[in-house]
Amino acid sequence: MKKIIYFVAAVVMLIAVALYSMATGSLKVGLWELIQGLIYGGNDNVDVIRDLRLPRIIVAILTGAALAVSGVLLQAVMRNPLADAGVIGISSGAGFVSVLIATLFPTLIFWMPMFSVIGGLFACFLVYLFSWRSGLQPLRLILVGVAINAMFSGLNQLFNYRGSYAVGAVNQAVSSMFSMKKWEDVETLLIYVSIGLVIALLLSTWCNMLSLQDRTASNLGLRVMRARVIISFVAVLLASVATAIGGLIAFVGLLIPHIARLMVGTDHKILIPFSAISGGLLILLADTIGRTIIYSIDIPASVIMMIIGGPFLIFMLMRGDRVNGN
Repeated sequence: MKKIIYFVAAVVMLIAVALYSMATGSLKVGLWELIQGLIYGGNDNVDVIRDLRLPRIIVAILTGAALAVSGVLLQAVMRNPLADAGVIGISSGAGFVSVLIATLFPTLIFWMPMFSVIGGLFACFLVYLFSWRSGLQPLRLILVGVAINAMFSGLNQLFNYRGSYAVGAVNQAVSSMFSMKKWEDVETLLIYVSIGLVIALLLSTWCNMLSLQDRTASNLGLRVMRARVIISFVAVLLASVATAIGGLIAFVGLLIPHIARLMVGTDHKILIPFSAISGGLLILLADTIGRTIIYSIDIPASVIMMIIGGPFLIFMLMRGDRVNGN
C-alpha cells in the first residue's frame, strides 16, 4: 500500500511541477487559462508556451528519467550504490567526443548527439576492456571507471582552453541549458528513452539476480557476464542520449536510486519505473528553480544538481561509515 501511495504522490508532484513550470516565467498565465489554451487553443500566450516552454519541460523530464534509470542499472551491474554514468566516465566520454568533433570538424556540429552516444559507448567499452581480466568484478569496474572519467574530464578541459567558437557552442549545448530545446529534441529523446526504459523493465529480473553473488546467480541459470554487458549497454544508451540532448548533469543516478530504494524497496520491477518518475521530477524541479529563482538569469539545472548532490554524496558516505561501525 505504501508503494502505491509513493507512486501516486510522485506522479501528482510531477504533474503539479510541470503545470507550475509552464505557467511561471517571463510570460505568465493563469492555471485555468493555461489548461483551456492547451486543450482548445486560440490563446496567443499559451501558444508561445506550447512552442517554447513545453518542449523544455518534456526534455527535462525525459533527461531525468533516463539518467535515473541508467544509475539504477549501473548500480545493479556493479553492486555499488555509488555507481553512476558520471562516476564511470560515460557522461564525460560523451561530452569529450562532442568537443573533439566540433574542434576538428566544426561543420559536423549538427551531428553532435550521435557523437555523444558514440563517446559514451566508447568510454564504457574502455571500462570493460580494462576490467575484463578480473571477470568484470564490481570493485574493479568502479576503480577503472573513475580513472576513465578523470582521463576524459582532463581531455575535455584541454580542448576547452583552445577557446574556439565551436567548442563554446558545444559547451553551451552540453551544459544542461534546456531553454533552446525544440520539439525535434523531444521526439529524439522520447524514442530512445522509451526504448531504453522498456528494455530496462524487461531486464529487471536479471538486475535482481545480479544483487546475489556471482556464483549464486550462475547456479540459478544466469549468465552473469552476458547480463552485465547487456544491462550496461542499455544504461550507456540512456545516459548518452540524455547527455546528447539534455546536457551533462551529475548526481541524478546517485540520488534517485538511493531515495527510491528507501521508498519502494529493491525489486527492480518497481524500482525502475519509480526511479524514472522521480528522476524526471527532480530534473524538472531543478530546471524550474534555476529558471525562476533569480529574475532574468537562467541557472543551468546541472548547477542546481551539483549544489544538491555534493552534500548528499557526503551524507551517503557518512551513513555508510555509521552502518559499518566506523
